[in-house]
Amino acid sequence: MKPYHQTPIEECGEPLLPIPLDQFAIEQPHPYEKLGAPYSEQSPYRLRQGVLKRLIAAQEQLEQLRPGWRIQVFDAYRPIAVQAFMVDYTFEQTVQTQGVTPDTLTPAQRQAVIEQVYQFWAVPSRNPLTPPPHSTGAAVDVTLVDAAGQGVEMGSAIDELSPRSHPDYYANWVPSEHSAASTFHQNRRLLQAVMTSAGFCQHPHEWWHFSWGDQMWAWLSGVSARYGAI
Repeated sequence: MKPYHQTPIEECGEPLLPIPLDQFAIEQPHPYEKLGAPYSEQSPYRLRQGVLKRLIAAQEQLEQLRPGWRIQVFDAYRPIAVQAFMVDYTFEQTVQTQGVTPDTLTPAQRQAVIEQVYQFWAVPSRNPLTPPPHSTGAAVDVTLVDAAGQGVEMGSAIDELSPRSHPDYYANWVPSEHSAASTFHQNRRLLQAVMTSAGFCQHPHEWWHFSWGDQMWAWLSGVSARYGAI
């Protein structure tokens, strides 16, 4: 269990609504669909009504600060089946980078990989008390696209399992010696600013992950969660 799973959920019953994709940048096909994730007929580009309202407000704030820039929605609603698929996929990829196969892992090695995966991925739990954040429709993974339609450099890829994913990883690098690192930090701070201005909370370990109304948001805000799994 994550610390935020102790937070109670008072489900408000808001519906999932489609994200108006003309207002944002997206990748088509969806990144996880390309990997074979089982979305069935469910669109990943949906959010709870209150969350969507705040995402649109964040885009409006970005437009004021950087005319022509857009928030790119990497991922939003994630069915629990997709969460399970991506956990398994990440486990297999992590094992491959270590030059071994799942069948040759010792129990200790397997446990170490599982712990590494679950540092960044929520358990695909079907327990209504411990839903994965994205399966509530309250969490969204985002980055930025500039006025020329180019992705803004953030210093690490979304879903990267490394310390570089932490929001402030580049905060203490010396700008004169690491100009790129300074740019990465400034871009992350811009994304954080526009999202938090709309009420979102940022995941403590993922620069791209923001939520409003779920257990993580509630835990960071000191209130009850509004959204459970849907």
